[in-house]
Amino acid sequence: MIIKNVRAYYAAGSGPEVKAVDGVSLAIREGDVLGIAGESGCGKSTLAAVMSLTARPPLNVKGGEMSLNGKTFSLVEQAKFPRDWHGKMVALLPQRAMNSLNPTARVRDFVVDVVRAHDSTVRPRAAIEQARERLEQLSLPARVLESYPHQLSGGMRQRVVAVISTLLNPQVLIADEPTSALDVSSQKQLVLLLKLLLECRFITRIVYITHDLPMLSNIANFIIVMYAGKVAEIGTTQQIVNEPRHPYTHALITSTLDPDLRVREHQLEGIRGAPPDLRYPPTGCRFHPRCPRVMEICSREEPPIVGEEERYAACWWVFEQSKTAGGKEAQS
Repeated sequence: MIIKNVRAYYAAGSGPEVKAVDGVSLAIREGDVLGIAGESGCGKSTLAAVMSLTARPPLNVKGGEMSLNGKTFSLVEQAKFPRDWHGKMVALLPQRAMNSLNPTARVRDFVVDVVRAHDSTVRPRAAIEQARERLEQLSLPARVLESYPHQLSGGMRQRVVAVISTLLNPQVLIADEPTSALDVSSQKQLVLLLKLLLECRFITRIVYITHDLPMLSNIANFIIVMYAGKVAEIGTTQQIVNEPRHPYTHALITSTLDPDLRVREHQLEGIRGAPPDLRYPPTGCRFHPRCPRVMEICSREEPPIVGEEERYAACWWVFEQSKTAGGKEAQS
């Protein structure tokens, strides 16, 4: 799956648009789990809406394209995507997905609604049996199909919705902060379920969106760090966590509590300032008003891409460091 130059802005009445995602590109290979990290308001969930083909006004997709299975489509006209891409090619596990279950209906009724929304020829009994078989394959109790949502724990509701959202075996599952409302034990169980879905090839790729870098280190093999609607850094999980290049990535890591014993000895450091108003984003590098490594050029010119396709940072300071160290200079 390849996403190129996505631009998605929110309409804001008579004022300037909010440039929530502004020129983001990414690629995710079969079998990969791509993590997308960043502070609240950096554009993660907006990107999830665009990638899952669920963007609707006031969110307007201004540019970008998606390539998957040899087919390429413009993301601008989301409503015109082939219907079979929804749920079968790309599926979304949204924030607080557990609340999507109808409190007055049994889980099995929700299953029927989801399956028949994509294929009205499927009989209700067949849809329920498909869900029952899938739950058993994933070592989850099939009896939950007969339950009302209030009879299940929050963690179980979240896992059930994850299973239902992948009943059509989508190529890509986009999980938008799926553990944000769960306790630590339930978070672990959901992460294990997502890994199992990938191992069983019910899905072939996962895009996992969160602000929690320690959580990503448990599931993702690649990470994209976003700031103010743009990509700040890309690398493998180990590279991002252990060898961050961009000052923002480093600040994000040092401001996050990691339960790993080796990290507990490090003092937490907050990121000074606040994210910018994306109606009026800063010129040059959008992180420069908060950056401890800021240089004069940072406020004037867009930062260069330093590195290669799967390992780079967009940063003037990294660019200068690469020249000093005799490393590779920025790409054009």
